[in-house]
This record gives sequence, structure tokens and C-alpha cells, in this order.
Amino acid sequence: MKDEELDNVFKDLNFDVFEPEENHEEAFLKKLNAKSIAQAKHQKGTIFNLWKPLLSVAACVLVGVFLFKSYTSPIHVETADLASVSKEMKQTQDFYSVLITSELSKLEQQQTPETKQLIDDTMRQLNVLEKDYQKLKKDLVDSGEDKRVIYAMVTNFQQRTALLQNVLETIENIQQLKEQDNESNIL
Repeated sequence: MKDEELDNVFKDLNFDVFEPEENHEEAFLKKLNAKSIAQAKHQKGTIFNLWKPLLSVAACVLVGVFLFKSYTSPIHVETADLASVSKEMKQTQDFYSVLITSELSKLEQQQTPETKQLIDDTMRQLNVLEKDYQKLKKDLVDSGEDKRVIYAMVTNFQQRTALLQNVLETIENIQQLKEQDNESNIL
């Protein structure tokens, strides 16, 4: 832009200079004081704001240390089961528990006068295996999660499952023999 064009732009504008009001200086000083007080309050808040992230980090570190210590420390209970060892062992325990419960319900449904003695013997053997498992739970705590004890616990579950399955097969064989005997008597 040339100087003449610039002069034309400012020519139409009114730049009258007025005298400020009488209390203008007092109002200006009030605003200035209010602003300095607000800045002082902000600085106090700033110090606290600087501590907030540091306190958050310290809290996270404390929680992390607590979790790490509780996860890596030995089991502090009198007895523990496979679920307390690891996630995989919990799944194993849950699997066998559901399987054993299912097999027991099948066994109860198969109870007849002919199978009563067999089922009673099976229940006594299961009680012995359950007592052994309770001892293994105590050994697990004492041994500090020794792999041999864990293996013995899994084996105990397998023995209980195998026992129930064998008894159910035996009962099925008894029923088949009974049906065959009944069929031959009918003819």
C-alpha cells in the first residue's frame, strides 16, 4: 500500500482523545490489586498442583509394591488348593470339581438294591481320597507350592474321577446283565 492510500484509510476515523474520568486512577488501581491477589492465590494453588502428580505417582508405586509383595509371597493361610497356585491350576480344579460332581449325581441316580453295596464302597473310597486331598492342601502351604505336591493334588482328582467312572461302568454292566437275565427268563 502506498502512503496516500494509508492516509485515506485513517482520514475518516475519529481519533479524539478524551480526558479520563476522575476516579479512573482509583478503579485502575483496584483492578491491579485484585489481579495481583488472584495471581498470589494461583501461585499457592500451583504449588499444590505440582504435588498432585507426585502424590499420584507415589500412590501408584505403593499399590504396585503391595500387589507384587502379596503375589510373590508364600501363601499365608493354613490350607490352600490348586486354585491358589495359578490360573491354570484353578481351571484344572474347576474342571475336575465339575466332573466329579456330575459323576456323583449320575451315581446317585443309578442306586438300586443291587448297586447299593458298590455305591457305599465307592463313597468310602471317595472319602479317603478327600481326606488325602485335605492333607495335600496343608502340604502345599508347608512346601511353598512344591510341584510334587501340586502333581499329587491333580492325581488325586484324577483318581476320584477314574473311580467314579469305573463304578458307573460296573453299574452299567450289572444292569445289562440283569436285562439279559430278565430277557432269557421271559422266553
